Amino acid sequence: MAPITIPAALTRPTTGLDRAGPSAIGEEGAGGSFADALGKAIGQVDRLQTDADKQVEDVAMGKGNLHETALALEKADVAMKLSVKVRNKLVEAYQDVMRMGI
Repeated sequence: MAPITIPAALTRPTTGLDRAGPSAIGEEGAGGSFADALGKAIGQVDRLQTDADKQVEDVAMGKGNLHETALALEKADVAMKLSVKVRNKLVEAYQDVMRMGI
């Protein structure tokens, strides 16, 4: 009688990140770096801010949709708040490392 083997996927605890895959959690693979991922994230925040500004200009000229502009502004605001929180956590982590004794 052969022993019963249980697949590893059934024995290890699962989280939402397990199912998301590398692209959903920001891993770049073998060639990516943290600096590249951070640069891309900052670029996305900048694009959201720029798009929101353009839509505000369009609404001011009477060409844009007010509802879509409000959504764009909110997306840009949330992205900026998230980036500030990430920055604060990075600075805090850096300060903790600098306070460590050798």
